[in-house]
Amino acid sequence: MTSTTSHPLPEPYRPSIGVLGSYGGFNVGDEAILTCVLDCLRAHRPRARLVVFSRDAAHTRDHQPEADEVVDWEGVPQKGVLDVLSGLDLLVLGGGGTLYDGEARRYLRLVRAAQDRSIPTFAYAVGAGPLREPDDREAVRTVLAAMDDVVVRDEESRLVLEEVGLDREVTVTADPALLLEAEPFTERMMQDEGVPTGTRLVGMSVREPGRAAEKLDEGDYHALLADVADFLVGRLDAHVVFMPMERHDVRHAHAVLSHMSAPDRGRILNQSYSPGQVLGFMRHLDLAVGMRLHFLIFAAVSGLPVLPLPYAGKVFDFARRTGAPALVGVAREQAGLLLAEVDRLWDEYPRRRAELQPRIQRLRSLAQVTCVRVGTLLDEVVPDPGLRREPTRAGLDLAAEAGAPALEAQGRPAGA
Repeated sequence: MTSTTSHPLPEPYRPSIGVLGSYGGFNVGDEAILTCVLDCLRAHRPRARLVVFSRDAAHTRDHQPEADEVVDWEGVPQKGVLDVLSGLDLLVLGGGGTLYDGEARRYLRLVRAAQDRSIPTFAYAVGAGPLREPDDREAVRTVLAAMDDVVVRDEESRLVLEEVGLDREVTVTADPALLLEAEPFTERMMQDEGVPTGTRLVGMSVREPGRAAEKLDEGDYHALLADVADFLVGRLDAHVVFMPMERHDVRHAHAVLSHMSAPDRGRILNQSYSPGQVLGFMRHLDLAVGMRLHFLIFAAVSGLPVLPLPYAGKVFDFARRTGAPALVGVAREQAGLLLAEVDRLWDEYPRRRAELQPRIQRLRSLAQVTCVRVGTLLDEVVPDPGLRREPTRAGLDLAAEAGAPALEAQGRPAGA
């Protein structure tokens, strides 16, 4: 009788993928991006070891269950960070706005360290600008030139990289958070926040003035936004709900509320919510007016009439791509114009809604293209011996079906 010894097949290699960005609970939009990036990587390689480099590791561990390991990378000895970095098969930067003055060089220092260790690097639908500081410009120009693939989320970012002098192909897709899945925002949660049901609700997002209101002092800025909120209360017989997307937004929301003639018709969301829950809350609204990019993205994805109050190129770009009204800024002498835009948005939205839906689908398809591209790079770096779905062709087909411009989907040199 012949006996045979059975030897188990070796387990497929488990790639380690690092994700670096402005993560750690500072901004709902950044957390939404991280959720979508991790979901993309997990869908492509279910067994991958996903390592997040976070600005608050405890927060990320508590709120991002797809992360296998979380590493603090600010204010800690760098040897430990570099030891983790050395064990990666791929480092993903982004997405979101990481490449701007005062911050770009910090993120790119870690990307350069990965490149020095021959670790492939991928820019995942990042945002760029403003970039005026020489050190940040030099870091962007040199480090991005050495990355394996560079994808930006909007045309404004590509133009910034071109102006900096980056000479390589750059692909324009769309913000990763367009692919976020909504979570329920229940009636009990509405009650706990004191938000009424059975009435019209308008969501507002306010932040520090910045470039949106350069000619206004802070008090006038708050008073102008209060005029908008009061107009919405009177015109629509609505309640206004202020939705802080970043912790500093709370102070500005309180200031606007204090200037309102009808403060009893205003509410501020006080609890902390996951990005999916914030997206779920949008389904209770009838209209959205605001500044924060991801507030506008969530509203548009939810099919709401949206009036952006642009403070940066990324908001102008999103308004252009969705066909939303694009105001130049917020100025006291333009109060009448601002209120007229709100009025027109409400009146014309039933007609505009049919135009918005295919635009959002096209942007969602472009966001999927970023996931396709990082999957393609990962397959080149660590071939997958097992069977898996092939998102590359499917993702590009989605973009084609949605009418995505070939130039955006395929990429082009930043200097073209």
